[in-house]
Amino acid sequence: MSNPVNPKRAVFENLARIGAALSSAVRLELLELLAQGERSVEELARLTGATVANTSQHLQKLKAAGLIAGRKEAQFVRYRLAGDEVVRLFDALGATGQAYLADVDRIVRLYFAAKDEMEPVPAADLLERARRGLVTVLDVRPPEEFAAGHLPGAINIPIHELQKRLAELPKRKEVVAYCRGPYCLMSYDAVQLLRGKGLKARRLQDGLPEWRLAGLPTAQD
Repeated sequence: MSNPVNPKRAVFENLARIGAALSSAVRLELLELLAQGERSVEELARLTGATVANTSQHLQKLKAAGLIAGRKEAQFVRYRLAGDEVVRLFDALGATGQAYLADVDRIVRLYFAAKDEMEPVPAADLLERARRGLVTVLDVRPPEEFAAGHLPGAINIPIHELQKRLAELPKRKEVVAYCRGPYCLMSYDAVQLLRGKGLKARRLQDGLPEWRLAGLPTAQD
């Protein structure tokens, strides 16, 4: 006689597959990148500095756990997040780490808070201020991420081009910069650079994925 199925244990065993898929810093970085839009294996390998073979292995583990999906395009496969719940899971993981892991809290305070001690702008406040024309919204992500989706009315100046393209920003408006998410340093670096040039600048509280998750409008090129 076979042993009866324990449904709770079966659910927990499947949830453990998600936990195993998240147990890699590289795979977490891949999720952050895929939260910006679809990417091929080759693009992801270039952005993370991993080999194509290694990146493909990581993606297969994420796909097996149901966190990402892929679609064939010519001879390439393009990957994307399976849904908004993955962004929520990613954010919850970060919040839990900051609350209960001393190393995470220390790193956030040392490398993030030290760069910008000013209170970030909440998403709803930025939307209202942008609609009234009170701020310049600055997207410092790469152009392909901007094209896949961005805040309405945002200007795209990738962080590595910001120094030489400062003249494109209105001088009398506050600039609010944003990038990929809460652990993306590009917006912090942008604010630091802009303030050093005498501009009034702050950053968005989170990034584009969290903006979408809040149901706020986005635009596409």
